Amino acid sequence: MLVGIDHGFSFPLAYFARHNLPHNWDTFLDDFCAHWPTDQDNVYIQFIRDGLCGNGAARTGSTKWRRLTEVRARAAKSVFQFGVTGQVAASTHAGIPWLRHVRRAVGPSVHFWPFDGWTPPSGRHVVAEVYPSLWRHLYRSDSRTSDQHDAYAVCRSLQEADATGKLMQFFDPQLGPHERSTAQIEGWILGVA
Repeated sequence: MLVGIDHGFSFPLAYFARHNLPHNWDTFLDDFCAHWPTDQDNVYIQFIRDGLCGNGAARTGSTKWRRLTEVRARAAKSVFQFGVTGQVAASTHAGIPWLRHVRRAVGPSVHFWPFDGWTPPSGRHVVAEVYPSLWRHLYRSDSRTSDQHDAYAVCRSLQEADATGKLMQFFDPQLGPHERSTAQIEGWILGVA
């Protein structure tokens, strides 16, 4: 099974440098969740941003920082850009703790791409970051809402890519060695070449 989630899974390398974090996704998840505990009951992004709980002020980033995958995808917004049309900051900050929760709950039966490697092993479920804007224009929206159409477009595109053998190309984007090592820390959007 392939699960595509529409929010960032990690942050730009500048964030790791600012907060003196090792280039390790599991360490990043633990550190982030200590400051942005959105996986706890009744904890919301705005509460953390307002300083009512958590310690989000100790783990912020610049809206000018973009991950390599966001630069490649062109229109993708920074994971730190809150309150603008098309932003993913809120969903990213709310969702990252749940990635850690799933990772801990299911263990090695799920492959978090690309953090666990670029080629998912046979027989493992895969969780990957997706960006509906890559595919939404390919299909008529019919009577679907915008969110419904985004989900439809992602599912249909990945299903078609799997049927044609192109899905494996998505797991192997055209990156040089330095770009690949950067993306293994920052994450990558499935389908961005």
